[in-house]
Amino acid sequence: MRILVYLGHPAHFHNYKNTIAALKAHGHEVEVLIKKKDILEDLLKNAGIPYHNILEEGRKDSKASIFMGIVKRAWRLNKFCGQFHPDILTGSSVENSWIGPLRHIPVINIGEDDADVVPNYAKLTYPGASVILCPESCDCGKWEGKAVKYPGYQELGYLHPENFTPDRSIVEKYFDAETPYFLMRFSGLNAHHDVGIRGINNNIASRLIELLEPHGRIFITSERPLTQQFEKYRIAINPLDIHHVMAFADLYLGDSQTMAAEAGVLGVPFVRFNDFVGKIGYLNELENKYQLGFGITPDYEDALYETVEGLLAMPDRKAIFQQRRRRMLDASINFAQFLTNYLENYPVKKRS
Repeated sequence: MRILVYLGHPAHFHNYKNTIAALKAHGHEVEVLIKKKDILEDLLKNAGIPYHNILEEGRKDSKASIFMGIVKRAWRLNKFCGQFHPDILTGSSVENSWIGPLRHIPVINIGEDDADVVPNYAKLTYPGASVILCPESCDCGKWEGKAVKYPGYQELGYLHPENFTPDRSIVEKYFDAETPYFLMRFSGLNAHHDVGIRGINNNIASRLIELLEPHGRIFITSERPLTQQFEKYRIAINPLDIHHVMAFADLYLGDSQTMAAEAGVLGVPFVRFNDFVGKIGYLNELENKYQLGFGITPDYEDALYETVEGLLAMPDRKAIFQQRRRRMLDASINFAQFLTNYLENYPVKKRS
């Protein structure tokens, strides 16, 4: 079978990396297309996965540039399909859902955000998708009929115990892992669905650092530029090592959805602070059903500090959160295995 995987975000690399390896090991032809986004190319290069960049020139963040970028990528994806003749298109891209129906190629879309959280993406992508693979906690809106749901989370495609074992020696490349430490993440909040979304500003970050510093070291990773006062906390980590660093952290705090979920499935207590809190099904489940983290909106800033103080004072915190993680894992599947099996067994008309 010929399978075309289209990656548009660093998180998609993690979602697919184990499935790509498994499909190739099973004898399938797999081609990887990407669009330029943050550290995506670095991840692929470091992992030794060949790829084609469909839009090497990149784009600006204006609405007109975003739309023209989609049009250019769709044109080039169509051309690439004419050369590769894939049996399946898979990924999380708008362009797959445009070109797949045009060429009568099934489109297997993966996602975990509720449709009303990413309305523009849903409107552009879901109509042309053959199937939407998503967690049971995800609401696909009027496209529920296309949803194939599974118990668990996309993050378990790469952080399930069958796929990932934290290695303290990797952390030791950067700092003493025996000393308690906290990981903070500031996202860019500049995606199309982030307009008007509040997160951790400099004043809030300063207050959090004051609370954390007496209890351990603080390391910050950030998509956005940092002011000078925070530079001493910044840490440069090989993107392939970040999950090892996260796994041994005492707490994760940030305004990134994906990294909060990653901390949660690793059993590391997370606190996320932004306007998405309460609106995203899979994170609501991690927070409310499994109590692996806490979501707080910017309207309740004092609650953020109280939550952090409570976690810092919690006896046997690590053991308690690992117990909660085990309960979550017992009810969840290995997403990489599920995705691999689904793609291999999807009924397709073989192409010459």
